[in-house]
Amino acid sequence: MKEILIPVVVFAVLGTLMGIILAVASRLLAIKRDARIDAVQECLPGANCGGCGYAGCASLAEAIVKGEAKINACPANNFENIAKIGEIMGQTAEQSTRMVAQVMCSGSRNIAKHRFVYEGIVDCHSAEVLAAGDKICAAGCIGLGSCVEKCAFDAIAIVDGVAVVNREKCRACGMCVTECPKKIIKLIPYDAKYFVKCASPEKGKVVRDACDAGCIGCRICEKNCPEKAIHLEGDMAVIDYAKCTGCGVCASKCPRKIIRTHE
Repeated sequence: MKEILIPVVVFAVLGTLMGIILAVASRLLAIKRDARIDAVQECLPGANCGGCGYAGCASLAEAIVKGEAKINACPANNFENIAKIGEIMGQTAEQSTRMVAQVMCSGSRNIAKHRFVYEGIVDCHSAEVLAAGDKICAAGCIGLGSCVEKCAFDAIAIVDGVAVVNREKCRACGMCVTECPKKIIKLIPYDAKYFVKCASPEKGKVVRDACDAGCIGCRICEKNCPEKAIHLEGDMAVIDYAKCTGCGVCASKCPRKIIRTHE
């Protein structure tokens, strides 16, 4: 009986001692977590979208507390929460311009011209690899929803073959901008009255042959804008949002009707 009890008692004592040693060591060697990290994380959206360049909101919160990231590093955060982070970090938050994603393409199914019927993986990148997509326009929205899948805020949908952004849901994280293989999704000021819904860099004849609603670089908008807020960059009309007053003259004069107000 003693041969059984003695080993059991020895192992029990050793187990207890090891437990005590580990408990003491864990307390002595523990790395104290800065309480500000959790406080900052509570002020972040929690979408873990990656728009800030970090793996998720927890990683960004830690970076902010360490001073490796700015308090407004999250592009999807609102000013109220940024101000709270500023209070936690002892910094003053500056009001920034609210941005929103906009798909610069008007080439819906009946407007854009197609080279072939695409039947394959439902992914824009896969279609891009196959002859740059089915549309003739090199800057036409492929419309297979890679941006939709990437959006953490359910702010994009495919409508009639073109991605459309819900302005109220969009948090301007920029993930759709990065995801789009055509690079035709842009971040513009939320308060911008008008925008040119086309991104084709081609000359007028090429655009006409590819789409019934593309910018042809005619300069009519540029010539008629009373504020000189629209000009051509190459063969593409571009609006200077800082100068634009929203008078709508450019939109009314555009023969292709691709200068739009928000949908």
